[in-house]
Amino acid sequence: MSAMSKTPLTDDKDIVAAAEQAVEKIKLARDGIGTVIFGQEDVVENALITILSGGHALLVGVPGLAKTKLVETMGIVLGLDSSRIQFTPDLMPSDIVGSEILDQNDDGKRSFRFVKGPIFTQLLMADEINRASPRTQSALLQSMQEYHVTIAGERHDLPSPFHVLATQNPLEQEGTYPLPEAQLDRFLMQIDVRYPELEAERRILMETTGAQEAPAEKVLDVASLMEIQHLVRRMPVSESVVEAILGLVRSARPEEGSSEGAARHIAWGPGPRASQALMLTVRARALLDGRLAPSVDDVVALAEPVLQHRMALNFAARAEGIGVRQVIGELKQTWM
Repeated sequence: MSAMSKTPLTDDKDIVAAAEQAVEKIKLARDGIGTVIFGQEDVVENALITILSGGHALLVGVPGLAKTKLVETMGIVLGLDSSRIQFTPDLMPSDIVGSEILDQNDDGKRSFRFVKGPIFTQLLMADEINRASPRTQSALLQSMQEYHVTIAGERHDLPSPFHVLATQNPLEQEGTYPLPEAQLDRFLMQIDVRYPELEAERRILMETTGAQEAPAEKVLDVASLMEIQHLVRRMPVSESVVEAILGLVRSARPEEGSSEGAARHIAWGPGPRASQALMLTVRARALLDGRLAPSVDDVVALAEPVLQHRMALNFAARAEGIGVRQVIGELKQTWM
């Protein structure tokens, strides 16, 4: 998570006043994205939750569902500098983080100069991240965790805030390098991008194939966004929500699962980072919805995107045709 350095809000009235202002700004941002992206309300919501929580997201969906357009639009609306990297098998780590080049001045003196790579931005789209080699993936994923790169022993800090929205195509698996589980855990959420509903697709046809398209417009700036991110961490959380988070995450571990059916199908479950992710995202979802505190319903709603990439099923589950979403759905029943 990105570090926050704002002055903490210690008074409840100050927090409420700041939250009310933040709700208005978030609504404007959400509406601004909605003028360009149609039929993906859940995806837009979860992507915004990820940014407001200070994390990174993995967008999984077939081609043509506006994943790239979403990231581009969010960069404009949120006032973030953005860049895009197309991951390919021959992409090198230096193509992401940058490299040193040898310069020579007029006197013939030579020295090395660091040339920053495209990762030095505030919102990075890593397109088809699973097409690059594990070595290249690691260069990006290390930066996501540590928020800096080290070149020739010298540290170079990334801009603040720094967010990665990576995409992954679930269909074409030839020539891909699936992300290891430990690296998947770096993503705050996995957002599944599905086909739009009929009326949404009708609107897409009518509004994106004409002479003009609605342009995205800047709504927030970096300072406002970081204030909201800090506010998310200051929002109160009730004991019932904390218990729901702990109960849900711990029940997804085979050695601690309270549901015999679910525990029987889980090979390994989420660690404490999943609990941290839920704690942040439920606060952000509440603020996005105009509420000043999260509820257990927020925990249930975010269980799938937060947990599904942090757990794996065993052979028995695969043999029975049971998927991760089905197991998470069973675990959620306790809290619904």
